Amino acid sequence: MNFEEYIRDIPDFPKPGIIFKDITPLLAVPEAFKGVIDTMAEKVKDLDFDTIVVPEARGFIFGSALAYKLGKKLVPIRKPGKLPYEVVEVSYSLEYGEAKIQMHKDALSKGEKVLIVDDVLATGGTIKAIETLVKKLEANISGVLCLAELSFLNPREKLSNVRVETLLKY
Repeated sequence: MNFEEYIRDIPDFPKPGIIFKDITPLLAVPEAFKGVIDTMAEKVKDLDFDTIVVPEARGFIFGSALAYKLGKKLVPIRKPGKLPYEVVEVSYSLEYGEAKIQMHKDALSKGEKVLIVDDVLATGGTIKAIETLVKKLEANISGVLCLAELSFLNPREKLSNVRVETLLKY
């Protein structure tokens, strides 16, 4: 199945010069969404990890379905003010601005093996920030898994030396 057929480009969103990769057409076709989750599971079948860590909001979609399929723990990464318990936090740069993300301070244990799952690997800023949060809790990054990668932005340069898997490259 060609998943790229189900991803729509939205020019100048969220600001001029950005071409946003809209995944909602893919989500509207059950066979395509199931195909993506099955393919993601296949990509990491040989990877040793305990937990899937996902950023809001679109990471939740893929990560939760994958955690269910693989029987793994799921940890959400949220924007400030969204988590009810004590948090660890990091600030970072996005392709189109600045942001902060948080995770519950007890979400991961020392030595826990983590797979980071998101929809699009763009500049690498969000994934790098998640790596920082994971390391603050002394857990280990086993890998990164994303639906698509904007390789022309060189996102892998920002990431630590971890395995990165994507289904699509732009």
